Amino acid sequence: MAYTPKAPRKKYYVVWKGRQTGIFTTWDECAAQVNGYVGAEYKAFASREEAERAWRGQYTDYKGKVIPAKPRQLKLIASRPILDSYSVDAASSGNPGRLEYRGVHTATRKEIFRQGPFREGTNNVGEFLAIVHALVLFQDKGITQPIYSDSANALLWLKLKKCRTRLKPSYRNAQLFELIRQAEAWLKANTYANKLLKWDTEAWGEIPADFGRK
Repeated sequence: MAYTPKAPRKKYYVVWKGRQTGIFTTWDECAAQVNGYVGAEYKAFASREEAERAWRGQYTDYKGKVIPAKPRQLKLIASRPILDSYSVDAASSGNPGRLEYRGVHTATRKEIFRQGPFREGTNNVGEFLAIVHALVLFQDKGITQPIYSDSANALLWLKLKKCRTRLKPSYRNAQLFELIRQAEAWLKANTYANKLLKWDTEAWGEIPADFGRK
């Protein structure tokens, strides 16, 4: 009697948060929505009925009820940074305090620029200035690769073209505020080809431009 292998059990995948949301009938369709998507919310179910019930509910109702992932699934879920890119970071000794910022090539960690120290600065101000410094430098050199920052605030400020720091101006940080003024003016007058991306510290470890002072 010939052996007939069992067909794999069908699963239904609910994506509450991803590029597209809803119920998907294959892992490949689900992975396309969640792979590399920050904060993705999804889960597999054994039947369409269970999936539809879950879809009407909340991800938090099912979070933690884990179905073991297969190696292929883990490979698809795992995201990696773009190595042919640049990373920026800032370090402040105190908040506010002595501030430096720099940019490096992500793969080689070769330092491209370093600025500071400045008196009475903050990490977010340094991150903002580091991104703009990279954009200005790369525009001049024709470099179009992505730029990573681990500061959500700085990336938001770049989008707004405004440094929304709560740092108070003083004679000690007058140089920093002049750099902020120049950076905002440049952003309003220029466009750039570089994609600005959030570095996923939890998944990838410290950003390559990190000063190693934590």
